[in-house]
Amino acid sequence: MLDSSTWKSEHSAGLTWHNYLAAHAERTAGWKAHIAAARLTAEQGVHLASFTRRMNVLVLTGAWCGDCAVQCPMIGAIAAACPVADVRFLEQADHADLADQLRICGGTRVPTVVWCSEDFNFCSILGDRTLARYRSIAARQLGASCPLPWATVATDEATATLQDWLEEFERVQLMLRTSPRLRQLHGD
Repeated sequence: MLDSSTWKSEHSAGLTWHNYLAAHAERTAGWKAHIAAARLTAEQGVHLASFTRRMNVLVLTGAWCGDCAVQCPMIGAIAAACPVADVRFLEQADHADLADQLRICGGTRVPTVVWCSEDFNFCSILGDRTLARYRSIAARQLGASCPLPWATVATDEATATLQDWLEEFERVQLMLRTSPRLRQLHGD
């Protein structure tokens, strides 16, 4: 995995959600319905606002990508509600070296999200689709040839996918809050 100085450099090159949309307005015009639909509940917003430990988040994305059109607005909504999450978006085509180092299942997939601590130590990576999204796609594409007896396929895929993203942000926040190194650094 990359070192903290590389994560910091890549993060610095990234754009905030609104700046990313502005920079790629022509190619993300079709995202408008997904952006409008990416709404957090009041409870989710309060929960995200309660986070205290800074996290640096890097989203490798593609303005051409259908999965990005659905999921990046969700990540943008989370970023807006979570002041301690410094979320930056990078267009995959402009950062091919990074994309190559973040291959998932042998491919350069987007969106790929990387979470780092405040000092850019790697914490987590989640790539291309959340579990709820994969379950829904498997049910649609594979049907009976891929039974999911242990899991319930969400009736509202978008809500379940947003919840998956929220839970990963929370998981990383709890990782950072309980880190002995960071607790000692912050005296908490």
